[in-house]
Amino acid sequence: MSRRLLLAVLAVFVVGGGVAAAALLGVDDESGPPASSAPPAVTDPRAIAPPATTPAKPGARAQGTATRKAAPVERAADGPQKGIARGLVIGLGDQNASALDALAFRALGLRHARLVVPYDAMAVDYERGLLAAWFGAAARAGVEPFVTFGHSRENPERLPSVAQYGRAVSAFRRAYPRVRTFAPWNEINHRSQPTAGAPARAAAYYDALVARCPGCTVVAGDLLDQPGMLGYLRRYRAALRRPVRLWGLHNYSDTNRFRASGTRTFLAAVPGDVWLTETGGIFRFGRAFPADQRRQARAVDWTLRLARRERRRIRRLYLYNWTGAPAEARFDAGLVDARGRPRRALRVLRAALQG
Repeated sequence: MSRRLLLAVLAVFVVGGGVAAAALLGVDDESGPPASSAPPAVTDPRAIAPPATTPAKPGARAQGTATRKAAPVERAADGPQKGIARGLVIGLGDQNASALDALAFRALGLRHARLVVPYDAMAVDYERGLLAAWFGAAARAGVEPFVTFGHSRENPERLPSVAQYGRAVSAFRRAYPRVRTFAPWNEINHRSQPTAGAPARAAAYYDALVARCPGCTVVAGDLLDQPGMLGYLRRYRAALRRPVRLWGLHNYSDTNRFRASGTRTFLAAVPGDVWLTETGGIFRFGRAFPADQRRQARAVDWTLRLARRERRRIRRLYLYNWTGAPAEARFDAGLVDARGRPRRALRVLRAALQG
């Protein structure tokens, strides 16, 4: 790889996560609030932004979702509310090592962080360098890593065989044997992923990861609350060969539309515990979401309240992300701005962690 290309990849790794997130929120610059979720980590480490989803018509019911109207959650607060995260395990999702080194992040006392890793990362020189930087920062911050594998950055449309996937996972485990918390594949039901049309293959990846990491915590699913979620989930579950005790969901749609239906539909569809493996409030996304710290803060408050309301099932959540994007960027969900200055959403999180 040329030096110029490597620098470009590194630059996107640092600030490009929001591009992928925006592409997946189910809206474009001309549309209104998101009608289907499309969370940030779909293509992580996010050198390549996936195609955007087609927005659903306002008020349209997602295919395959429950028809029962969900009970309301408490109204989202406009300002910090102390202690609302009490009893929840909260982590940060961020692709950047610098986020874990930030003093303001360290001051929160969070002990969990999530990273999306291309399944073939150990076979790519620059990927190994990025991983070394992130895991070094994680060790300095004293956080427990949660690794979610995802598509190759070199060949993003490739769907590896189960044997290829298993060898790649084994190579990662040899390099990072202390990592004990995993999800087999990121956002398996989104069309940007090669698993989108292959729920049985995604299930086989779960079985392969469990087999190669005995005693590890392995999160099944890692689905988006988007149209067709339940149909995909049924096919995925039918193909599983190993038992599942823990499921993952990305509920961006609920978080940023101030609702609970997608989350509760998922809870009703699966047994066992659930982690919100990626969620967060949008600060800016094109014309659909002009820059608004108050709206972002309310979204963070909302998802914390929703998780606490369902705390008998939802045991953990990972907020995306720490570092905001430059002013000219189309998407931004940072808890701090591009210069590291805290936003209202960070104040909401700080207060939520108190008490």
